[in-house]
Amino acid sequence: MAIETIQLDALQNGSPQKDEQTRAWCANLEAGGILYFPQTPIPIPPSDLQFLLGQQQTGSRLHKNIAYKPDRDQLSGVDKKTATPEDLEQLHAVMRRYSTSVDNFLAGFLTPYKRRWRLDYASFRPLEEEGRDLPVRRRNDLLHTDAFPTRPTRGWRILRFFHNIHPTRTRDWVVGDPFSKVVKVFAPGKLATPKPDSAATRTAKQLAQSSGLASLVPQWKRTPYDEFMMQLHNTMKEDSAFQASCNRENVEFVPGSSWMVYTETVPHAVLGGQYALEQTFLVDPAAMVTPGSAPIAILEKMAGARLA
Repeated sequence: MAIETIQLDALQNGSPQKDEQTRAWCANLEAGGILYFPQTPIPIPPSDLQFLLGQQQTGSRLHKNIAYKPDRDQLSGVDKKTATPEDLEQLHAVMRRYSTSVDNFLAGFLTPYKRRWRLDYASFRPLEEEGRDLPVRRRNDLLHTDAFPTRPTRGWRILRFFHNIHPTRTRDWVVGDPFSKVVKVFAPGKLATPKPDSAATRTAKQLAQSSGLASLVPQWKRTPYDEFMMQLHNTMKEDSAFQASCNRENVEFVPGSSWMVYTETVPHAVLGGQYALEQTFLVDPAAMVTPGSAPIAILEKMAGARLA
């Protein structure tokens, strides 16, 4: 796993980054690397940080984290039994500020993409990850590539920017081989090689979406690409032999650090840590500096057909 460390002072020397440097950062990410900032480039006001570290969730199985939806300016996943209206208002403002800050930073950092992304959810993760009691498919401590059950990406890449805000504890990950290698372990064999929808299936999905029924059955919203990625996510977590024998590397992200990674490309798991922030971007695969490294490109090559 290629982890590239970027020191904050390298970004604050007053001169814009050279085009070849920014393209190299993008290429590293796209190939399955992690860009790591030992000191986060996203400053959080001390009052916001103090507020976040004071929040407590109940540990309910219903919510893994608190989500902020920038497109709707909405907050969800909050334990309303313990949060006052004033807490909710402040948390909403803190998450809005964080989401905007990350979006603005990446617009100036990953310049080759020219902001060809959709701003997806931001999240605050106040719970301790180690020892959480969750169903297998929702466990964070098993290696997996990301796929969203109810929000199909249609081939757009899932870029996630993380921030360990715990004052003293590392956030402990393991990462595996990138998608181009892992997919060969599962398809063909454990998973069927993806193939395009039939004419009848396409028509049924279109009718379901136009009638609003697709919101009731997530599979009706998924392209063949999204369906394969969802199956891969689940199969990886459920395959105990793979979890025991696959290549893996331990990574500890220190307090106050940030990192970004394409999580549909890099198998990852969180073994421990508490109090983290995260912002997700869905990036247009056509904006890539190495388009062939995108999972959609790899799977369409396997299928010999368009999948999204």
